[in-house]
Amino acid sequence: MQLTLSEKYEHLHPFLTEVLETFDRQGTVLYNERNQIRLVSAPDGSKWVIKQFKQPVGIQLIAYTLFRNPKAERAYRNAIRLTEAGIPTPEAIGFARNDGYWLKDSYLITAQSPLMHDFYEFRYHDVAGYEDVIRAFAQMVADMHRKGIYHRDLSPGNILFDRQSDGVAFSIIDINRMQFGKPVGKRMACRNFCRLWGRMDMIEALGKEYAAARDWDEKEVTQLINHYWRQFWHIRTEQDIENLFSRDLKR
Repeated sequence: MQLTLSEKYEHLHPFLTEVLETFDRQGTVLYNERNQIRLVSAPDGSKWVIKQFKQPVGIQLIAYTLFRNPKAERAYRNAIRLTEAGIPTPEAIGFARNDGYWLKDSYLITAQSPLMHDFYEFRYHDVAGYEDVIRAFAQMVADMHRKGIYHRDLSPGNILFDRQSDGVAFSIIDINRMQFGKPVGKRMACRNFCRLWGRMDMIEALGKEYAAARDWDEKEVTQLINHYWRQFWHIRTEQDIENLFSRDLKR
């Protein structure tokens, strides 16, 4: 097991080594399908999230062993870059890789986000009463795009939020698939919202707020976001939208 920790947590190397070596018996399982996520207690009583990325298969196993950094390492380094850019994401604590002849698995360790809501809530709610959330979200994504940051999996479960006394707080998670440093043009920007899971009023409100944040034409931006969203979810009729909301997509 090769464990890399941020300087702040380097003194906890022995503790985290033991946690990872007994991962299947640690903490509480939050998710256990393609990968496994567990919530564990740190020595100071704070809560950490450890995500285990299972062994890749096929050609990906060769790629991740010989040529590419494991997903956990990419997510760790992406978290540092996001934090440096002022984009909210859980604090990066460390990552580990477990190698034999081939990469076996890898682990990402972060602080637990205190935020309690995610964008799956738009399955149950209209935009009415959530205008502040949509506005703040559009402004945050516009800030990311202006800085050349593009989240390739900007899906509902990866957008956490809470209302706080000074506004709406966000945290972006599942960040191993990110792009940094390249301009995000209009079509690329509008395509970034295609994975969101909301009703038409949410998509329209998002287009309006994002266009305002980028000083772009509202009608054009709204039409593009709507186009890419319908294309991604194969939506042609209103019934297709209702069928979308009948799916159980939440992780």
